[in-house]
Amino acid sequence: MNDTAWVKTAGHAGLVDVLARRGLLSSRWREVWERLPRDHFIPPHAWRQGQERCVPVAPGSDWWDLVHSDQPVVTQVDDGQSGGPGIATSSNSQPSMVAKMLQLLDVQDYDMVLEIGTATGYVAALLSERLGSDRVVSVEIDEALSKQAAATLADHGLSPRLVVGDGEKGWEDGAPYDRLISTCALRHVPHALIRQVAPGGIIVAPLARTFWSGALVRLSVQDGGIAQGPFRGGASYMPMRSHRLPDAGPVDSNTSRSSEAGADPRQLLSLGFALYAGARLPGVTMSHAEAGTTVTVWLQDEAGSAAVAATGESVWEYGERNLWAEVEAVYAEYVSLGQPEGDIFGLTVTPAGQEVWLRSPRTVIAAA
Repeated sequence: MNDTAWVKTAGHAGLVDVLARRGLLSSRWREVWERLPRDHFIPPHAWRQGQERCVPVAPGSDWWDLVHSDQPVVTQVDDGQSGGPGIATSSNSQPSMVAKMLQLLDVQDYDMVLEIGTATGYVAALLSERLGSDRVVSVEIDEALSKQAAATLADHGLSPRLVVGDGEKGWEDGAPYDRLISTCALRHVPHALIRQVAPGGIIVAPLARTFWSGALVRLSVQDGGIAQGPFRGGASYMPMRSHRLPDAGPVDSNTSRSSEAGADPRQLLSLGFALYAGARLPGVTMSHAEAGTTVTVWLQDEAGSAAVAATGESVWEYGERNLWAEVEAVYAEYVSLGQPEGDIFGLTVTPAGQEVWLRSPRTVIAAA
């Protein structure tokens, strides 16, 4: 019986067993997960992420199968407003990603932990069960979500400090913390969060990279308000509300021009290249779509220059910059470096900003 079939048969126990067999749960964490079934923290009205919008999950077996799978479950769309486009704005995260992040967080007995993004309260519950409610603080910007999470946590005898506020500011009243985990994606790591973690502490957070892909980072906090550490794989999380990207500006179709692609767009779809190109081409966004063997890539900058490239087709560029040519040049640099994997890159955050580096904090990747 494969993992998916086993989880469907055994429910939450099967899910926990699969995570443990993948090496994502220590014996201590396994005990915690076993005491807190995921389905207790997911409301009956839920959605699954579709290609263009979130799709409601039918109550009954469909809901049960999704909740007990290793998949994220969308628990709010359009910030809770009706009649919207069906965009996911809160979720119960993919269990294997939650387990991985908690593993990277490396909590120790008596640690104080700050969570950014309470959502359904599930991660706050896991931390509270592991450390005690009095050692966990969780910040959520949506008051309705925070109240719902508080009620669910209380049903399980848990009472971490729940704060309604902008997670970008953390919660200074409870500082210093030994650990900080963000369950929403950050465009950058706010220095206010660094300041609230004691030297020697650890921050685990997903970053929403504008250049194609999200990435997970594990930072160690040092004296002087500095934090640095490696990227630890891809991670797709909804951005913190104050870190959402504005809608892309208009593109002037009157400047369209075509050229031949020197690289297959599929070659650009790696976390390593996303981290490298994102540092070399700040302000440039990249997204993609796949249809069979065809990959289409869209590029755009903040001033309205854009490019579209698809496998086996001509490239179309718009605006003042030749973005596709720039990306191909950066890709050639990346190849010359040996096409390093994502976990060879790292991040340093200081009061002055943040820098991506390759292999060592001494080798910062500078913008072109």
